Amino acid sequence: MIKYHPQIAILKQFVAGELPVSVSLIVSSHIELCQHCQAKVAALTEQFANSVFNGDVQNPANIHQEIDVEPGHITGEGSLAMIDDITALEPVPDEECLPKTVTEIEISGQRLALPRALKSITLKEWSGLGKLSRARLDIEDGDLRASLLHIDKGGSVPIHTHKGYEITLLLQGSFEDDMGRYQAGDFIWLDGNHTHSPITQEGCVCFTVSSDAIHFTQGMSQLLNPIGKFIY
Repeated sequence: MIKYHPQIAILKQFVAGELPVSVSLIVSSHIELCQHCQAKVAALTEQFANSVFNGDVQNPANIHQEIDVEPGHITGEGSLAMIDDITALEPVPDEECLPKTVTEIEISGQRLALPRALKSITLKEWSGLGKLSRARLDIEDGDLRASLLHIDKGGSVPIHTHKGYEITLLLQGSFEDDMGRYQAGDFIWLDGNHTHSPITQEGCVCFTVSSDAIHFTQGMSQLLNPIGKFIY
């Protein structure tokens, strides 16, 4: 069961189309996996549409009434849209002109189908260090970095905090940290108010969006902080 979801404020801005591209992708991917948030987004979308058709052009995102959906554990804060799936009016290019995209990946002998929101995004080459490996999504989104992160069985990330915010959507497997245990579909939003050390026994694959470097807080791992800006 998915226990961790975006806050209602994030879903409202998602529906209103006010989110950065990277954050839109990760929220959309969570919604695809989560019936709880699908119901919330459907209700918010109806409210948004009604506000537009009723002439509330000054504030079409005036959808602050709470939605009567079974509550869940909510994480995430701040303002962070679902991209409409609208068929382009321009001619579709020939297949050979399309960028190379990835619809599923294979890691450690296991296949993983990617969320629909990621199937139009080019995945860059994987790079790794120890039990951690990462592939960037080819997205130009300011300071935001979107990646797929794989932690192999028994892997961990040294205890750290965040200079900006980090959003994690668990796509496969599970991991745990100082604040809880997470499984596929869970949506976790952390910032400088949180310190944790993720560890996984079975291995996991995550979709992550980060706005700045991580900051290691203990032991020898602190030696990596001078290059932290280049590894987030």
